[in-house]
Amino acid sequence: MLLVLGFFPALIFAWVYEMTPDGLKREVDVDRSQSQTPETGKKINVVIIVLLVIAISGLIADRLIPETGVAEDPVVAESPSQAPVNDLSIAVLPFADLSPGGDQEYFSDGIAEEILNVLVRIEDLKVASRTTSWGFKGQESLGIPLMAEKMKVRHVLEGSVRKSGDTVRITAQLIDANTDQHLWSETYDRTLTAESVFEVQDDIAKSIVEQLGIIMDPGAVVASHAADTRNIDAYELYLEAWQLFVERRSLPRAIDLFEQAVAADPGFARAWSGLAATYNVAPGWGFNDRDYSTLAREAAEKAIHLNPELSLPYAVLALGLNLSLPVDFERMLALFDEALARNPKNTTAYLWRTIVYLDLGYFDKAERDARQCLDLDPAYEICRSFLALAALFAGDTKRALEIHETALRHGFIGNNLPFLFVFVATGEERAALASMAANNAARGINKATAYEYRALTDPAFDYKAEKALIDQAYYRAGAADPDFGPANPDFLFVYRQYDQLKTSDLSYWWFPYPLEFRNSPHRKRMMREMGIPEYWRKHGFPPQCRAQGADDFECH
Repeated sequence: MLLVLGFFPALIFAWVYEMTPDGLKREVDVDRSQSQTPETGKKINVVIIVLLVIAISGLIADRLIPETGVAEDPVVAESPSQAPVNDLSIAVLPFADLSPGGDQEYFSDGIAEEILNVLVRIEDLKVASRTTSWGFKGQESLGIPLMAEKMKVRHVLEGSVRKSGDTVRITAQLIDANTDQHLWSETYDRTLTAESVFEVQDDIAKSIVEQLGIIMDPGAVVASHAADTRNIDAYELYLEAWQLFVERRSLPRAIDLFEQAVAADPGFARAWSGLAATYNVAPGWGFNDRDYSTLAREAAEKAIHLNPELSLPYAVLALGLNLSLPVDFERMLALFDEALARNPKNTTAYLWRTIVYLDLGYFDKAERDARQCLDLDPAYEICRSFLALAALFAGDTKRALEIHETALRHGFIGNNLPFLFVFVATGEERAALASMAANNAARGINKATAYEYRALTDPAFDYKAEKALIDQAYYRAGAADPDFGPANPDFLFVYRQYDQLKTSDLSYWWFPYPLEFRNSPHRKRMMREMGIPEYWRKHGFPPQCRAQGADDFECH
C-alpha cells in the first residue's frame, strides 16, 4: 500500500473541519443538523488521523532521525551508494550573502548559478543541477564531504558575495571532497558593472577547469554571455526575477522585475527569455489577468531574435502551441528538438516534451524523456511524477505506484488525481485518504480535496448539488482560488462533466479509471479536438491504439 507523507495541516483538517451544505466549517461552528454525513465524516476523520499518525512516524524516522550521526538531507538522488563518483564532477553551492544589509541573497545566488551555467556547457564535466545543489541551502553544517557524497560529486565550489554601493567582493574556493582540502581559492574586488561581474564568473570557471585538468574549447566559457547586458541595473533585476521564477515564488513580482529589466535594456536576450518562461507558466499557477500565451510567444520570439543560441525560448514556443486546437504536434516537437540541440541539458525541455508524448500516447518516449530529465537533475521531482504517469498509462500500475510513492516521499505533491482513481477503484481507500491529505498539506487546507474524495467514495454523492456548492463558494471567494474553481478540469473530471472537458496539461484520456469515461464518446472527442489521431496516421499509432477504417480509431 502506498503510504505518503503525513503533515500537520492535514491532521488539523481531519480534527477541526467538517463538511456542511455551505462547504467546510470549523467543527465547533457547525450546527449538527447541518452536517450532511456526520457518521461518515467521523469515520473518515478517524482513518485520516490513524493514517497520518503512522505517516508522521514514518516521516520522523525517514527525515529526522540521524543516519550515522548526521541528519538526512533533502536531496533525492537515487543512484546506488556504491556507484563510483566521477572525478570530473562538481557541485556549485549557493554563495553566501555577506552584504551589510543581508538583503542581496538573490544577487549571491545569481552569481553562483551563473557560474554553474557556464560549467554546464563544458562537455567533459559532470555538474550537479541547481535543484540538487540548492537543496543543501542552509545545510552547511553537514560538511562538504557529506554533501558531496550525497550529490555524487568529487568537487564542490563554495563562495560568498559582499555587495556594497558600487563595489562587489566575490570569493570562491574549490574543494576536493575526498580530502576536504582546498584546491584553489581566490578573492575578486571589482567595481560593480555587468562586465566586471561576467569577467569574474568566467575567471572562476576557467580556474576550475584548469584545476581539474580539463581540455576545453576556449569559447565555451564566454559563449553564455554573448548577448548579455552591459547595464548592471538590468542585470540585477534579471537575477532577482530569475530566482523568483525558478522557485515559482511571487510570479507577478517576477514578471514585473523581468519587464523592468527589458525596459532598462531592450537588447537583454536572457531577460526576454526569462520573461517568456514566466509568462508561460503563469496561467498554470492561477494567473489569468492578461493574455499570457500571446505575451509568452512575443517575448520568446524577441529573445530568439536577439540570441538564436538560447535554448529556453524554443521550449516556450513549443509548449505554447498546446493552446491552439488542433495542436500542431509536428511543429511543437521540432521546437523541442531546437531547444535541446542548443542545450542538451535543458531539463525543462525534457519535462515539457514528456508531457507532449503522454498526450500522444507514446509512453515509451515519455518515459525516456522523464528519465533523461532525472539523470540530469535527480532532484527534479516533477519529472519523476510524470515518469510515474508514463508507467501508469502504459499499464504497469505496480511500478507506477512505486515511482509515485518515491516522488511523494521526496516531498513532491502533484499528479495525484489519476492515482486517486486507482486507489479508489482498487479498494485502497486509506491510500486515497493519505494522498488527499498530503495534497491538502501542500496546497493549504481547502475545500477541494474533501469534495474530490467524497465524490469518488460516497455512493450517495449528489454531483449536481455539490457542484453548485462549489460554484457558490468559488464566486463568494471572488474567484481567488484556482484549485477550487468551476472551470478547473480536475473538478470537471471528478464530477463526471465530461462534456465540458476540452484540453489540459494532463492526458485525461489515458486515465485507467473511471471506466465510464474510457468507454464514453467524450474521450474520442477530446483526442480528435487535439488532433491526435491525425498525427498518428502520419507518424504511427502507439501500441495501445489502431486505426479503424479511414476516419476512426480505437484504443485499449
